[in-house]
Amino acid sequence: MSGPLSHIRVLDLSRVLAGPWAGQNMADLGAEVIKVERPKTGDDSRAYGPPWIKDAQGQDTTEGAYFMGANRGKKSITVNLTHPDGQELVRKLAAQCDVLIENYKVGDLDRYGLGYQDLSAINPGLVYCSVTGFGQTGPNKDKPGYDFMAQGMAGLMSVTGNADTEPGGGPMRVGVPVIDIFTGMYATIAINAALVQRDVTGKGQHVDVALFDSCLALLANQAMTYLATGESPERIGNTHPSIVPYQVFKSADGAVILACGNDNLFAKFCAVAQREDLAMDERFCKNALRVQNRVVLVPILEDIFKQRSTEDWVADLEAAGVACGPINNVAQAFATPQVQARGMQINLPHPVAGTVPLMGSPMKFSGTPIEHHLPPPMLGQHADEVLERMLGLDAQAREQLRASGAI
Repeated sequence: MSGPLSHIRVLDLSRVLAGPWAGQNMADLGAEVIKVERPKTGDDSRAYGPPWIKDAQGQDTTEGAYFMGANRGKKSITVNLTHPDGQELVRKLAAQCDVLIENYKVGDLDRYGLGYQDLSAINPGLVYCSVTGFGQTGPNKDKPGYDFMAQGMAGLMSVTGNADTEPGGGPMRVGVPVIDIFTGMYATIAINAALVQRDVTGKGQHVDVALFDSCLALLANQAMTYLATGESPERIGNTHPSIVPYQVFKSADGAVILACGNDNLFAKFCAVAQREDLAMDERFCKNALRVQNRVVLVPILEDIFKQRSTEDWVADLEAAGVACGPINNVAQAFATPQVQARGMQINLPHPVAGTVPLMGSPMKFSGTPIEHHLPPPMLGQHADEVLERMLGLDAQAREQLRASGAI
């Protein structure tokens, strides 16, 4: 294996998205990630479909696209955590791992002798990461949590979507499970920070990451607006609460995103639009003034954008150094030359699909480049390899565990 974490081994007991996303990040970074799944059914997300990955003949396989999106680079084994022998297997594996990731409800793994206190006693250097809806403490710690719930309860939906007074107005969920993903990203950062600290102290620790907390943190400037003023921000659609113009404008044949993050960019835009007078107008010459006079400026800009095509606007604005772009659908985004240039789509051999298209990692390293070798695993695909190599279990011992229902 290559990558900056090629010396790290991870035991991934998580399922669905937030925890697996952290495990996938670790795999992308070169760690050996062993995914522990339920026998027969595996990770819940294996059943999330359609769509399913297609084989070489274009027929659907039983491998779900959802699962494929969060589990590249991992090895799969199946273990029955309710079976004493299965629990002992996990303890033995954890003794040889640097990191464990789990997203069971608070206290669930303690019942099986697989909680942090149990496993840290066996492996004091273990970094044990728990991903839950509301964290290990607080009045909501025992509640289940899902991305949609977090987006609603932590305020993200209240600032996403058009205003109530506009067509289609109302709270809106973000188009991808962004809180699951960001929680996985926060978990990845915290795990690696704990590994760095372990290099100093020799001791691991319990990392506690929650969807609700991550969503609050993700509110960023909107949260600070509330903390600074005591007033909750409102939904304003595709506009920005503190920058103008920073929104979508309809062109003659489509739409253009214009992002004037400072006064200089606004002046450059005005030059391209042949409306230099706007940049000198005392109502619009500074961003704070443009925010105050948004309702006056935006209709003027809307009329200007309707006069030219999206292609023309993007070409001229880019030439002038003004941040802008079209609104692509997913297919158009993948078709851009930038995707191939950055390695953001990869293809890996797969036991059933033949070759499977996957996302590449967005993390780029000059000295320890990321190399993608393993596709998302079939259920239990690597059980024999892992149990023999790590625990020394021969074919007879593995067969006895299968016969008992432990694996």
